Amino acid sequence: MKEIGSYSLSSENSYSKALYELAEEYKSLGQIEEQSLSIINLISQSEDFHRLINDPTIKIEDQSKIINEISNKFNFDELFKKFLNFLISKRRLFYIEKILKDFLTISSKMRGEISAKLIAAKDLSESEINKIKDELTKTFGSNIKLSYKYDKSLIGGLIVKVGSLMIDTSVNTKLKQIENKIIEA
Repeated sequence: MKEIGSYSLSSENSYSKALYELAEEYKSLGQIEEQSLSIINLISQSEDFHRLINDPTIKIEDQSKIINEISNKFNFDELFKKFLNFLISKRRLFYIEKILKDFLTISSKMRGEISAKLIAAKDLSESEINKIKDELTKTFGSNIKLSYKYDKSLIGGLIVKVGSLMIDTSVNTKLKQIENKIIEA
């Protein structure tokens, strides 16, 4: 078990599991998943919010006040609001991004979903992404939770990652393979 100072990495997973179990018990799993994604996005998009959760000099009362204002403004579920305040009271708010990502992973696994990543050289339409998702669902026999990213550096083709399986049909990779064969010859 890895440790950071006196705090083990498995503890943050315990928080994630506890949030999942409570959300399921209170029948607010979908709502809390959406709100978790909102917080994760806020962390990546707002320097001020990122500073709020990571700056140890900010008082617990100030963190709680701001989290409560955000929770009220965006009508967060009461359970989620209490969970965020619990993390603040335990001085664990700086782990919130990891905790919420783990929570989303647990939720996805409990629904029987498989996570997949799609990276394409062209900007795909919603219908094209859905066709690929449907094909992956048929192939793997499970619901697929697909994250999509556009990357023009691939030149052409796409990369699909499902678990440890990776299918790379990108022109960029094929050019690198040809280059390696030329170097080896």
